[in-house]
Amino acid sequence: MAKKQPGPLLAIGCEGSANKLGIGIISHDPVTGKSAILANIRHTFVSPPGTGFLPKDTARHHRAYFSQLTKSALASAGVTDPATQLSCVCYTKGPGMGAPLQSVAVAARTLSLMWDLPLVGVNHCVGHIEMGREITGAQNPVVLYVSGGNTQVIAYAERRYRIFGEALDIAVGNCLDRFARTLSISNDPAPGYNIELLARKSEGKKLLDLPYAVKGMDCSFSGILTAADLLAAQMKEQREKIARGEDVPEEDQIGPEDLCFSLQETVFAMLVEITERAMAHVGSNQVLIVGGVGCNERLQAMMGQMAKERGGSVYATDERFCIDNGIMIAHAGLLAYETGFRTPLEDSTCTQRFRTDEVYVKWRD
Repeated sequence: MAKKQPGPLLAIGCEGSANKLGIGIISHDPVTGKSAILANIRHTFVSPPGTGFLPKDTARHHRAYFSQLTKSALASAGVTDPATQLSCVCYTKGPGMGAPLQSVAVAARTLSLMWDLPLVGVNHCVGHIEMGREITGAQNPVVLYVSGGNTQVIAYAERRYRIFGEALDIAVGNCLDRFARTLSISNDPAPGYNIELLARKSEGKKLLDLPYAVKGMDCSFSGILTAADLLAAQMKEQREKIARGEDVPEEDQIGPEDLCFSLQETVFAMLVEITERAMAHVGSNQVLIVGGVGCNERLQAMMGQMAKERGGSVYATDERFCIDNGIMIAHAGLLAYETGFRTPLEDSTCTQRFRTDEVYVKWRD
């Protein structure tokens, strides 16, 4: 391998577990212990309203944009000779969608061979947690990880991120995304964000009855989605009646903003409940919210109210870091690299199922 330049360690991170392709470059100074974000570039595959993103189409998007984003990240970070300036190439090993993961893993292997750099496979969930801790300064929080593919309540113990509770079926982000399809809400910039905007328009005027499915420390969202879909069908029938000139009492009329508000309030209340229970169990007064759904300001407000009542605080990041990105993979990968971890080329696979608690967190006490 090429001789590395002295000074801070640099790593490039490649993320593509879902519809966002992200390339990030981070610097760790082993002397001061400080990190610096040198580049964090992302491109999103956006499907038409009323549709989701298929793995094959998402993988095609990632292959098409990978080279362009990598060149932009290197230029933004001022990296002119990756073989000597970078220490490792980090990529998302899982969990995620198979075809997109595979596309980015192949591209990361190519960079590793081209620049003669070691590979570091990273757990996507751990990437979110470590980036959240780095940005917010949270020391030892209970973590609520909420995204399109994952819903977990996590706490650190004995060099593992232990899962205290999780979704039993679909993730909360998947629930929101699928309901956005029911209402044919735009996927640009993200369906969950557009649901949040619609929910704000309701101003809390009408809270519709939806199932509340907390089972111990776990949650179930599929039944709630079914009930919301039925209410959406009822709304459509009401509109058809009104169009025909039939009378529908105003107090019975349902609007999309009412549906979005009710869905958000219900699922977020469930998440707050299981997070509070985990806080009580581990004796923590800090909550760190990570993952794409963590950008939702209503979720942050509800969690903040609960934490305040317990004398605690909530930590969250903005869309640069809570939404899937390459910098979180670079950061978590470099932390592992500094402990001596490497992913041999023959083991540089990817997997759709890679649990958070499978990772040995050697870089934490």
